Amino acid sequence: MLTLDQIDIALLTALTEHPRAGDLELSRLTQVARATVQSRLRRMAEAGVIADWDPTLDVAAAGFEVQAYVTLEIAQGALDEVSRDLEAIPQVLEAYVTTGSFDVLCRVATRSHPELQATLVRIDQSSSVVRSTSVMVLSVLVPPRVLPLLASGETAPSRRAPAYRKG
Repeated sequence: MLTLDQIDIALLTALTEHPRAGDLELSRLTQVARATVQSRLRRMAEAGVIADWDPTLDVAAAGFEVQAYVTLEIAQGALDEVSRDLEAIPQVLEAYVTTGSFDVLCRVATRSHPELQATLVRIDQSSSVVRSTSVMVLSVLVPPRVLPLLASGETAPSRRAPAYRKG
């Protein structure tokens, strides 16, 4: 586990707000040396804090405006099978194993209500699925975010030289 400090948070904020910025621009935005930017980004990528460098895609803007969350109760010991079944359905964007009254939580996206219905039927056709429940997304209330969480915790003291620390 990597402990983030204020420079790391500043770099992640700058990278999130300016995703196409290069190391030199990130250095200017965060007021740290370019070598520091490079080493910090490499360290955070190696630790998995920066999971990938892929662009953030908006499925609704790409025409898949009908979205839903689907909960699944699955047969005992069928996690591998249901995982394979869900991965074979392109409309299933993500799926998580959960605790509580259901076993799996999925997010699906389709172009239309009939396509959503067909997707739900396809999910239910898995021999591993005992029961499913779906709820449709009407609008996004809080978009996916990480920076407020990272900034809310205690950060490690800055390792910046005293002359460069902000007061």
